[in-house]
Amino acid sequence: MSALEMASKLFQAIEAKDMIAAAKYLSDDFTFSGPVPQPVSGGEWLAMHQSLSKAFPDWKFNASNLREEGGKVRGVLQITGTHKGELDLSALGMPNVPATGKAIKLPREEITLTGSDGKFTSLSTAATVGGGVMGVLSQLGVEVPSPSIN
Repeated sequence: MSALEMASKLFQAIEAKDMIAAAKYLSDDFTFSGPVPQPVSGGEWLAMHQSLSKAFPDWKFNASNLREEGGKVRGVLQITGTHKGELDLSALGMPNVPATGKAIKLPREEITLTGSDGKFTSLSTAATVGGGVMGVLSQLGVEVPSPSIN
């Protein structure tokens, strides 16, 4: 299977809420980096998507322009969904957000997937204003506490 096919299947598995199938495309040392304070492991990344898929049952990556370049898969994601279930924010140390019924549409985000031995070792996204989990929270009208400076 080509890296391009693997990328499509990874995103399809997450959209189908099948994190077990998605995990098959990630190496044991997979990391996600982008709009997060520090890189997260594959298990943490999939757990985040498990939570998001419960809150947004129609969660879509809307992957486009996926292409292989120099052993990497590059492309664009534009996440959409409708907030129909409780959003669990306990991993962020925040209270859960009850369903709002609001539709979200994040800005287009450039991605790069890097692989080795038939699995992805990393997914990185460019920092995009209004993107990532903070973009989701903003579109839902959730106030995010500012980090305190001591």
